[in-house]
Amino acid sequence: MSAPLFLVDTVPDGDTVVLDGPEGHHAADVQRLRPGEALLIGDGRGTVCSGTVLSTTKGRLEARVTSRSYEATPAPRLVVVQAIAKGDRGELAVQAMSEIGVDVIVPWAASRSVAQWRDERGERARQRWCDTAREAAKQARRAWVPDVTAAESTRTVAGRLGGGLVLHEEAVERLSTVELPTDGDLVLVVGPEGGIAPEELDAFAGAGARAVRLGSSVLRTSTAGVAALSVLSARLGRW
Repeated sequence: MSAPLFLVDTVPDGDTVVLDGPEGHHAADVQRLRPGEALLIGDGRGTVCSGTVLSTTKGRLEARVTSRSYEATPAPRLVVVQAIAKGDRGELAVQAMSEIGVDVIVPWAASRSVAQWRDERGERARQRWCDTAREAAKQARRAWVPDVTAAESTRTVAGRLGGGLVLHEEAVERLSTVELPTDGDLVLVVGPEGGIAPEELDAFAGAGARAVRLGSSVLRTSTAGVAALSVLSARLGRW
């Protein structure tokens, strides 16, 4: 089994690193790492250190750094505009996409989204997506934690979409064969459970986006992005 990853705000330059706070508690008290065991420490922004545990006390762990590496930002970045979904379906989508390799997640207030993010309630919902993305990235041992932006309107999303892709069940082009960019952002729109409204499709097409489909099956909003990212990861050589 690969070494567990723990995230810190800044990876120290020295030969040792201390984990305390929530990560120290997780390492020392939950996972019960002991001297001599291996671990990874990253900043979620590309830097990852391999290390060996030196000592542990309650809620605290000290490790020796044995190597450092830096992973550059992937090109193109995979940006998924995920329609806000009811219940836990949005968080399920965020969790799986973060494990698969999404780089940026944009919550989208689609016209057919049942759930709406407003005021403090909306910020709490966004924070849950941020926390979910962070924990999923740790689980997957990713060097980069996906960014989760503030919720955006259809108009704002359209501004991102020059050359982007929109998943739609009636599209003719297939995601497996459509031309892909080699740098910048590859933006993919995933609609809500009720589907993307015609006026939204028109706005996206007017911004230069292309409608694409995965296959004959109609997937839920919590799984469509994951399936699409899998296809893109293979086609872009990430997998």
